[in-house]
Amino acid sequence: MGVLWSLVTPILMLGIYTFVFSYVFKARWAVQTSDGTILNFALMLFSGLLIHGMIADILVRSPRLILDNVNFVKKVVFPLEILSWIALLSTLFNFIIGFMLLLGFVYWELQHIPVTILWLPVILLPFLFMLMGISWLLASLGVYIRDIQQISGTLATFLLFLSPVFYSVTILPESLRMLIYLNPVSFVVEAFRNIIIFGLTPDLKGLLAYSMVSLAVAFFGFIVFQKMRRGFADVV
Repeated sequence: MGVLWSLVTPILMLGIYTFVFSYVFKARWAVQTSDGTILNFALMLFSGLLIHGMIADILVRSPRLILDNVNFVKKVVFPLEILSWIALLSTLFNFIIGFMLLLGFVYWELQHIPVTILWLPVILLPFLFMLMGISWLLASLGVYIRDIQQISGTLATFLLFLSPVFYSVTILPESLRMLIYLNPVSFVVEAFRNIIIFGLTPDLKGLLAYSMVSLAVAFFGFIVFQKMRRGFADVV
C-alpha cells in the first residue's frame, strides 16, 4: 500500500481511541470549552499523540541515520546533515496526515474549527528546530555509542507519560507543573490544543522563550554533529 499506510494507520488508531475511551471507559476531559462542551477524551488524546509522535519518531530513527547510510560516509562526498532533514520531513508528512484527520474530528465534535488554527505554523516552527537539533545530536552520538538507540526509545516513552498527553496540566499541583514544562513536548502539546480545540491564542511570552531554547538546541546539535562527523568514516 506504500504511502497509504500514512493515512490508514492514524485512521485505525483514531478509531481505536474513540471506541476505547469514549464507549468503553466513557472518559471525558477534565476541562470544558468556553461554551460548556464536555470534551471527548479521544480527541484530546489524539491531539497530544500527534505532537508526541513527532519527537518519538525522531528519537527512534535518528541514532541510526549514519549507520544505515554508510555508503554516503565512505564512498561519496555527501552533506550528511541532510539525512536529519530527510527524517524530519518524513515525520512532518506523517503529522500532516494525522492533522487532517484531527481537523475532521474537531469539526465533528465542536461543529466548527477555531480560527486560531492559523497560529499552527508559529507554534510548530520552533518545535521543528528543536527536533532538528535533537536529530543531529543523536545521529552523531549513535555512531560512537550504539546503545543510544535503546536509550532514546526509552526516553520517548518517558516523554509520553511526563507530558500532558493523557491529562491536563491544570489538574497537577503548582509544584509539579514546572517540572512537566521541562519536557520539550509539554508546551507544544498545550499550545496545539489551545489553538485547535479551545480557540485560544498561544502564550506569546512562553512561545518566545521556547523558540529561543529551540534555536539553542538546533545550534548545539549542529555544532556537535559537525565536530563528530570527522571520525564517522573511521568508526563505521
